[in-house]
Amino acid sequence: MLFGLASFFQKHYIDMTPIQEKLFELQDLKYKDFHSKLMPTVCKDKIIGVRVPQLRKFAKELNKSNLKADFLNSLPHKYYEEDNLHAFLIKQIKDFDECISALDNFLLYVDNWATCDMMTPKVLGKNLDLLYEKIQEWAKSEHTYTVRFAIVTLMKFFMDERLDKKHLNLLLSIKTDEYYINMAIAWYLATALSSRWDLVIPYIENKKFDKWVHNKAIQKANESYRITKEQKEYLKTLKVK
Repeated sequence: MLFGLASFFQKHYIDMTPIQEKLFELQDLKYKDFHSKLMPTVCKDKIIGVRVPQLRKFAKELNKSNLKADFLNSLPHKYYEEDNLHAFLIKQIKDFDECISALDNFLLYVDNWATCDMMTPKVLGKNLDLLYEKIQEWAKSEHTYTVRFAIVTLMKFFMDERLDKKHLNLLLSIKTDEYYINMAIAWYLATALSSRWDLVIPYIENKKFDKWVHNKAIQKANESYRITKEQKEYLKTLKVK
């Protein structure tokens, strides 16, 4: 019994970094069980089980700590929450070029939709021309979550009056069977329909996107509160059987 207990502590605590120790102090096992079901691409053993508000608070503390630099450079991380912590630290960067560099260093290690989607720093909006160039670069990546990040970032910073046909055509150029990329495209289209209906609806009417993306975009648009009842009824007639 004592040997088994000693082995447990040796395995789980001795080799931990101070940041990992802190994350395990915040562990909620019920939340781990719940959240792991939402993350099919992540091994359950990689998930500690820390709620997002606690992670955000820890990220603010870590941002002022002398542990920050070493942590950002210690890639890949062992745990899912470390990746999310990394994402929250990137969101706090105030310099555009520094932020882009940090994203480029980290994106290839992102292995799930949640880490990807929570990482859209406000500072990226300071230079939209350079940002769009970077989005085009990310969209050509062979890494699933780099491409998804490109789509999510496009959706965050280029909606309403900024939305342009070139953005829709960029998405058309992405040819893949990857679920998490195609889901992001469908999500983008549904959001774009609520933002600039007249600009986007011809792409749906002319079935520019493949069947799965097309139908999923219509489904998500019909779940939106920003699209009128009449528009939703019309969209239903455009579904591909």
